[in-house]
Amino acid sequence: MENYVPMHECRVHKISIIVNRTHAILHSIAILFLIHYRLSFFFQHPPNITIPTLPWLLIFVSELLLCLAWLLTQFYRWRPVYRTVFPERLPADDKLPAIDVFICTADPNKEPSVEVMNTVISAMALDYPPEKLHVYVSDDAGSDATLRCTKEAWNFARYWVPFCRKYGLVTACPDVYFSSSEDGFKGSSEFKAERKKMEEKYEILKQRIRRIVQENHTDVPVNNKLNHSSIIEVINEYHKEKDEVKIPILVYVSREKRPSHHHNFKAGALNVLLRVSAMISNSPYILVLDCDMHCNDPTSARQAMCYHCDPQTSQSIAFVQFPQTFRNISEDDIYDSQLRFVFKIQWHGFDGAGGPTISGTNFYIKREALLGSFSKQQDLMALKRSFGPSNDFIKTLVEDYKPCFIKDGESSRMLLEHANVLASCSYEDQTTWGTKVGFLYFCVLEDYFTGFTLHRKGWKSVYLYPKRPQFLGISTTNFNETSIQWTRWVSGLTSVTISRFCPLICGPLKMSLVHLMCYLEVACMPLLCCLSVWGFALIPQLCLFNGIPLYPKISDSNFIVFSIIFISAISKSLYEVVSFGDQFKVWKNEWRIWMVKSVTCYTYGSLDAILNKLGIKEASFLPTNKVTDDEQVKLYEMGIFDFRAATMFLAPLVVVILVNFAAFVGAVFKALVVDDNGDRYWEKMFGQMFLSFYILVSNYVIIEGMIIRKDKASIPLSATLWSVVFSVFILLIGSAILC
Repeated sequence: MENYVPMHECRVHKISIIVNRTHAILHSIAILFLIHYRLSFFFQHPPNITIPTLPWLLIFVSELLLCLAWLLTQFYRWRPVYRTVFPERLPADDKLPAIDVFICTADPNKEPSVEVMNTVISAMALDYPPEKLHVYVSDDAGSDATLRCTKEAWNFARYWVPFCRKYGLVTACPDVYFSSSEDGFKGSSEFKAERKKMEEKYEILKQRIRRIVQENHTDVPVNNKLNHSSIIEVINEYHKEKDEVKIPILVYVSREKRPSHHHNFKAGALNVLLRVSAMISNSPYILVLDCDMHCNDPTSARQAMCYHCDPQTSQSIAFVQFPQTFRNISEDDIYDSQLRFVFKIQWHGFDGAGGPTISGTNFYIKREALLGSFSKQQDLMALKRSFGPSNDFIKTLVEDYKPCFIKDGESSRMLLEHANVLASCSYEDQTTWGTKVGFLYFCVLEDYFTGFTLHRKGWKSVYLYPKRPQFLGISTTNFNETSIQWTRWVSGLTSVTISRFCPLICGPLKMSLVHLMCYLEVACMPLLCCLSVWGFALIPQLCLFNGIPLYPKISDSNFIVFSIIFISAISKSLYEVVSFGDQFKVWKNEWRIWMVKSVTCYTYGSLDAILNKLGIKEASFLPTNKVTDDEQVKLYEMGIFDFRAATMFLAPLVVVILVNFAAFVGAVFKALVVDDNGDRYWEKMFGQMFLSFYILVSNYVIIEGMIIRKDKASIPLSATLWSVVFSVFILLIGSAILC
């Protein structure tokens, strides 16, 4: 180790640590004063108690839940770290380990084939030795159209990959490259001529893909996406052109699916790819990509290998996680589709605590971390009990096993036959796939649970956030799809929270306290937020409607405590937005969408998990619709909410607005007209009036969608009328119960 040269470095942002820890201490002191104020109510002499106990208790519980949510977020802010890598220090290409790329697609109707194939092509163009790169496309729908499109993508890649390498293109995705101003060798006539030819080939590719998809819509499908046999095809037609540049092997995989077998969503597809790829390439490292997340920088593999190949970290690092970034984010990101807080703040702190969890896509993971390490002396029957009956797959688990894939040979045919067995829906029966090995099946959010389990076993992970986005995807740009996506995520997280796998139960003694609390925050945050926000959205308003004060008077010294907590929370979140170079409107949008998600997605997702736990409802997985609608995109780019969503997502928003509006207007009317001493009423009820006013102003877009807007994307009258009924019911029944 005397000549050891590090391939990476990690630095701690000291200013952020000082600001974060100072704020945490001061804010905590204010919270303790708040708790003292609330508790002192219960120790008053009974004749002095003029406020009903139930609403006081409920708002106190809401405050405690929100304070707990805030406290958990401080563990991310305790020690954020930032990393730099040095790919130029990697060993020579012939010493680099092989990589398998897994690309998952589930529904050709919701995931445009042109986008999917761009992801495939960009993965094949990674800056990595082609003989050590293998790309696998998992088609969970078993669509003939996807198979045909994959073959078209491979034919185009035969020309695209050499073109990228010859001119050193930094944009490996053809769709992005031809729609941008990047042109590399501006003064080279040869380059311009080749670029024009390549663009023509790409236009032909798009036309062919669209024609295939259109034909697939009109033809009667041979296979149903929930009932079809396994299909595995290695797309590597051998062409003997002179001086042809090698390109990676491309493999199409569609696992067998039957209605009688649970397919375990994305985790099930990834485990099939683990087994099939072991037979064909058995690379020690795996890159997992969503079908719409193309490789924006071809150097990502080399950057990840700076950790996986470093002798000081290679034995302990399970995976290297890159952020999710999106190329269709508007300047005014009204739905917070970029997930700014997660990838710019949260994951840096997660990394400083012990490593982030898996984020679903954009991570290079070690195969050994998922399957374990075995030797030839391992008990064969024990391995079969864990990994299934295939002797051929068991061979791949031995450290020195190297697959022998021969093009167009008898060995290849036999190998693919064995691989088809591994992709059958019954292969995992009576094994530990999904429970102890591979990607885990406990919930629909396989990434969180698998990452948590790896960290419990002692593995580590790192988070790389380079200046140039390594991967670019397509995010949801309408309210309905955003809500569906978040509801699915929340359902998976809450199912972990209310299970025996809750980090608080099975994490202690196996992880550091800070790392454990980071995992707990991710799992518990939706449930804590939905319960607390519903409390703040209704309880003070019902009491305001009935003239019952829940907050101290303005003249009371305790009012300062509530003011400090509110201003402190607002100021800190605004500071974090501005310090990362974002604008004030980003903060405004994030604050609003947090309230919106809390009463919709967080609520429904948590409820879905609870019903699933009780056995009332089965877990479901709805793929996000990635098909773009020009009208919806236009509204999103203009910063206008598109309320063409399910009533179940609209009704809670409208109900909250109506209840707050009724309470605020009623209080103003009482203060100005009814009450003889208006100043005293304002002083007594100011806290609740301000809260209602703040909620109304922050969510003005909902009021606009209900009353002002008359376009197709406004809130439907039917949803508003149903919400009026619910609001009246809440005001009447809630007032009777609480007051």
